[in-house]
Amino acid sequence: MKSENEYDVAVIGGGHNGLTCACYLAKAGLKVVVLERRHIIGGAVCTEEDLIEGYKIDVGSSAHIMIHLTPVVQDLELEKFGLEYIDCDPFAFAPLADGSGAIHFWKDVDKTCESIAKISPEDADRYRDFIEEWQKLNEGVFEAFLKPPTLVNLMRYMILKRNKNPADMVRKLMTSYGSLIKETFKHEGVRAAMAWMAAQSGPPPTAMASGDFVGWHSMMHKSGIKRPKGGSGMLTQAMAKCFEHHGGDILLDAEVEKIEVEGKQTKGILLKDGRRIEAKRIVSNAHVYTTFLKLIGKENLPSKFAERIENIRIGNGFGMIVRCAVSELPDYTAAPNGGNPADCHHGLQLLCPTMQYLDDSYADYLRGIPSQKPGALAMTFSSIDPTLAPKDKHTLFIWGQYYPFDLSTGESWDDIENREADKLIEVVNNYAPNVKNSIIDRFIQSPLDLERRIGLLKGNVMHVEMEFDQMFYFRPLPEISHYKTPFKNLYLTGASTHPGGGVFAASGHNTAKVVLKDVKGWF
Repeated sequence: MKSENEYDVAVIGGGHNGLTCACYLAKAGLKVVVLERRHIIGGAVCTEEDLIEGYKIDVGSSAHIMIHLTPVVQDLELEKFGLEYIDCDPFAFAPLADGSGAIHFWKDVDKTCESIAKISPEDADRYRDFIEEWQKLNEGVFEAFLKPPTLVNLMRYMILKRNKNPADMVRKLMTSYGSLIKETFKHEGVRAAMAWMAAQSGPPPTAMASGDFVGWHSMMHKSGIKRPKGGSGMLTQAMAKCFEHHGGDILLDAEVEKIEVEGKQTKGILLKDGRRIEAKRIVSNAHVYTTFLKLIGKENLPSKFAERIENIRIGNGFGMIVRCAVSELPDYTAAPNGGNPADCHHGLQLLCPTMQYLDDSYADYLRGIPSQKPGALAMTFSSIDPTLAPKDKHTLFIWGQYYPFDLSTGESWDDIENREADKLIEVVNNYAPNVKNSIIDRFIQSPLDLERRIGLLKGNVMHVEMEFDQMFYFRPLPEISHYKTPFKNLYLTGASTHPGGGVFAASGHNTAKVVLKDVKGWF
């Protein structure tokens, strides 16, 4: 009989990957506890109701894409625990900067091509061919995503199995997504929309071996983009209910002070309030830096391993977001709607006029200054989910890139966040001139807030940079890419691990399989 604080598995961090892993383990009959340092479960998939009175405001991810290509929602029967997804269709809207037209990206490829043809008939045909080619590849990629990464799996599933011309596909994978877009599409509006969507994963358009960041766009025609009714955090709330249904314990305000280690084993977990948690196995959903350098401590790590952890690239920030309560929706010049709900409001609104504009934004970031003319990604999910705002009011979230965490100007994010929020709002206002006057209130998440609030070091929402040498078998390091660590009863999950960031849950799913194989010899 286990004591109250003794568990088969303790999961550090109640983000969606930690909860996914915990749910699978509890469902398999293990005694599991989730330790969450905040007052609310969810990590970077969380919705709060006390930030702007009367509005439900996400504090992390808002668009749910990749999780719908995994078995997680079905396996955990999350609908039984209150999860209700709403389709965002069209999943993206890209107005031309001069207001002369716009592209609607529908889940249906034919409807999307019809929309593109109004702007560029040639690119409509090119788009159809592009989607067909990259879907074949990425169906294989997804098979690899749902397994611990190996070099053999990458070749088997991603390239050789799915392509008639593997040599050309390898070339496209190894090129930059900016170059791939330019060789594939001709109209600058189409190019800019595709590049801005691809840029959401982090690497700039010039990054080598990033071709599939734009190729991945093809999978949105399979998964679409969806939103949980009631806010992004309703996913993790449903996971929490599922976990507790299967006998799991959740401890809130339970910040971990230390993972105790002895030799090559963990001995237990010490919380900041003095409580001690006994667990035969520990899964850390915290950032890879936080796990090893803070909770375990550099002095307790194997020789050279600490240095390798320190060499993992977090980068210098990524983006910021302004969460607004508004009296009406954006009235886009390219798609007039009078500020009322319309197709253009359903998904991601891609506000980036040219690829050069995106390159210039990134150049500012490299100089250590916030983008002077940032690209903006506007989201108005209250147009399809009226539970998010009071009657006849709406939410408008505006994500922007690129924003360095450490500023070369010597300025503080606490001092400049309002200035930068104004600039982001101005970008949207240039496309929809009613926006500035519609704002009732706002909540700003600068890179510094992202670190303070939800543990995203340096404000990187992907934990560590999503470039090729830190992906798949290399994420976060080859020797720990299989979710196991040098401590035989310590495992990793989350965005620091394969397959990376976003509302995905694949890492949590994969880690659970590894733990169950060790515990019960399953799989």
